[in-house]
Amino acid sequence: MTMSTLVRENKTKKLIASGGVAVGGFLGLKSTEIVEIMGYAGLDFVIIDSEHGSADTETLEHMVRAAEAAGITPIVRVTNVNDPTLILRALDLGAQGVQVPMVESAETARRIVQAAKYHPLGRRGLAGVRAARYGAVDMTRYVGEANAQTMVVAQIETVAGVEHAAEIAAVDGVDVVFVGPMDLSQSLGIPAQRRNPLLIETMEKVFAACKAAGKPCGTLTANAEEGRAQSAAGLQYLCISPAPIYAHCQSLLQGIRGQ
Repeated sequence: MTMSTLVRENKTKKLIASGGVAVGGFLGLKSTEIVEIMGYAGLDFVIIDSEHGSADTETLEHMVRAAEAAGITPIVRVTNVNDPTLILRALDLGAQGVQVPMVESAETARRIVQAAKYHPLGRRGLAGVRAARYGAVDMTRYVGEANAQTMVVAQIETVAGVEHAAEIAAVDGVDVVFVGPMDLSQSLGIPAQRRNPLLIETMEKVFAACKAAGKPCGTLTANAEEGRAQSAAGLQYLCISPAPIYAHCQSLLQGIRGQ
């Protein structure tokens, strides 16, 4: 944030808009320290996961503060696509974006944008909250800057969502479409089969729809090799394992024991 701006620049949104690849990770643990570590490690964004995580509103606010301290973009994955107050609360706390699960139609995507943006782009409630420095700013300027910097990620993870992927990707205000492979595999009747050809083919349909619409797209990234391949294929929003600490500990243990 500079003296001439009221809202912190969303570095992840800027990176993607410039054609770059943003790399971040899910975090479902209630830990400000891990948020900071992810930032100091150089990740572009952290998805603070309130869908599968257990953080309450107060903890979410502290985790957003930690992200700001470490220079990483805080994005909150909310729990319910049909409750706009969850989006409002996450953004009012200072999150720079929201990621919304189970998006299955363009109408739902439009409702999400409406909840995330102030007038004239949406209907987000306006108040002197933390995101607005508790009202100690020019609120007319704040509204425009907040609209420009707030990031909206629509998560497609059902067969119905795939069927309407082109329409979802075409919605103004949706910055990124994220394909959730785990729930999508369930919707396809092949739960957790990440390498199943049916899942891969279905995910590629969404990627193609996003490319045709000129909308950035992303998904989970299992390892560095897969991430390079995804980047080469044009994906711009790559999310590492939601359990990186487990993976790191397991890798070290196997190396020490020669397994």
